[in-house]
Order: sequence, then structure tokens, then C-alpha cells
Amino acid sequence: MRIALLEPLGVPAETIEQLARPIKERGHEFVYYDTKTTDAFELAKRSEGADIVMIANNPYPASAIEADAALKMIAVAFTGIDHVALDACKAKGVTVCNCAGYSDVSVAELTIGLTIDVLRKVQAGDAAARTGQTSHGLVGREIAGRTVGIVGTGHIGTQAGRLFAAFGAHVLGYARHENPEATAAGIEYVDSLDALLKDSDIVSLHLPNNASTRKMFTAEKFAEMPEDSVFINCARGAIVDNDALADALNSGHLAGAGIDVFDMEPPLPESYKLIHAKNVVLTPHVGFLTEEAMQRRAAIEFQNVYAWLDGKPENVCEL
Repeated sequence: MRIALLEPLGVPAETIEQLARPIKERGHEFVYYDTKTTDAFELAKRSEGADIVMIANNPYPASAIEADAALKMIAVAFTGIDHVALDACKAKGVTVCNCAGYSDVSVAELTIGLTIDVLRKVQAGDAAARTGQTSHGLVGREIAGRTVGIVGTGHIGTQAGRLFAAFGAHVLGYARHENPEATAAGIEYVDSLDALLKDSDIVSLHLPNNASTRKMFTAEKFAEMPEDSVFINCARGAIVDNDALADALNSGHLAGAGIDVFDMEPPLPESYKLIHAKNVVLTPHVGFLTEEAMQRRAAIEFQNVYAWLDGKPENVCEL
């Protein structure tokens, strides 16, 4: 079989070579492209003749899927798969496997980091220290003693809840299905999203992007949150109306926000409203991006390929 890795995985070439060695030892062909591309024609060219295509988090369009007559499996080095043309995969009977779990710790830790940055005004303090100013106006707030609402209690949401609890917060949770691990971690479930929003000083979002969650957080949802509360999103940008979030920040209804994901991949245009909002800390989709997570991701990505070749596919996504 021909197996093509279409883009880098954020690990050294030596790691890719080591992980790919068993593919070659089994007599399969392995091709590795060490540059990223979002060009549909180039992606189709790189995919040509591949039985298995390996990608990361760049879009993989229907045109590339349909052009590859041999394609049987796509290994996605990411948790979310909404950047893949899933309708084309389904129509063609292509199996899609993701790397669930590789970034649980890294995303949860960034969630805490953004929360601390917002509450303790870290960026403003940095600017003050560099420009000869004092601590005037930099009175912060603590996580301890506050109520944190976790929306989505899968692996990442549960891990974030554990970390918030370790800081001394009272942690609430809302999800379609209760997770025993979340309950064991001390997360107290509430009956509705509205109840969670009403009672939370900090709301942290940990949901996938799908038809039921897209634009879930609108101006109406932000209005349900208490005045002076904080909103954190390290999940998916399309779940949030970020223009409405900017309005809630600029009006003073929300005290602050920490946002790692947007309804488009960075770079963000200068006209993007959230860039100019008050009291918001932005990062360019780096929640998954740690050295440790990249190593875990690469290992899971190749393990998914080997499992599929062995006829025992792992991390198969429902299309």
C-alpha cells in the first residue's frame, strides 16, 4: 500500500522516520511531505494513489478525497475532524480515525493559563512593568472560592475541572451525558446550560463543533451570565458568536475573556471585532501545541495506521 503523510506533525524528522520504519519493513511505500499546504490541487497531487492519507489540522477538501481512487483511510492527527470533507468520506466509504486524547492536558492547562491571565491582568502588568508604571489599577481576582462552569465534560473538560478544583473553585458541569470521571473529579452536574450560566463566575467551553453546537453561544447566552463574569474558549471557535462576545465585553457585562479559537484559523484580519474588544486575551489556536502533545499526537497517528493495516482500526470516527 501507499501511505502518504501530507504535512508535518510538529516533531523532528527523525521521529517521523522512526515511527514510519515498521511501515517500510512491512513492504509498504511511505511518502512524507515536510511542508504545509492548503492548496486543494497540491493536496490532491500529494494524495494521488495513496491508500492511506495522514494529515494534521489543515483542511482536507472533497476534491482531494474524490480524486484519490485508492483512498481507503484518513488518519487525522487532531481531535476534531471538522476540517475534513466528511460527506465525501462517507460517500466513498473512507474510514476516518482521529488522535483523541493527545492534547487533553495541554488544552486544559491553557484554559487555566488564560483564566489566570484574565483574572490577574498579566498582560496589563507586563505592559506596566515595561513602561515605568506601578501596580495602580491592577487589582486582580482569585480562582479560589469562585464557581466555574464547565460546558462539555469529556476528557478535556474533566481535566480542566480537576485543575480548577485544585485551585479551590466550586466546579459545575453541563453535558448531554454525565461522565462518571467528571463526577469523581468533583464536578457537580446541573440540569441545564441556562442554570450553569446563571450560577458561574467563570464559564469554560469544552464542546466539539457540530450541527448541534454551532453558534450555541449567542448574545442571549452571554446575557444570562452574571455581570463581571469571565468566558474562556479553548474548544472550537464556531460554537461562539464572537461578535456578540465582543459586544458583551465592550458593554462591560463580561469582565473578561480568554480565547484560543475562532470561527476561522489565524491569522485574523484587522477587521475581526474581537481583536479590538476590551479585556480579552487572545492566543492563535495554540491549546494543543506543546512539545509533549506533539509527541503523543505523532505516536497515536502512526498507531492508528498500524491498527488499520492489522484489520483492528482504533479511534474510528462516526461520520
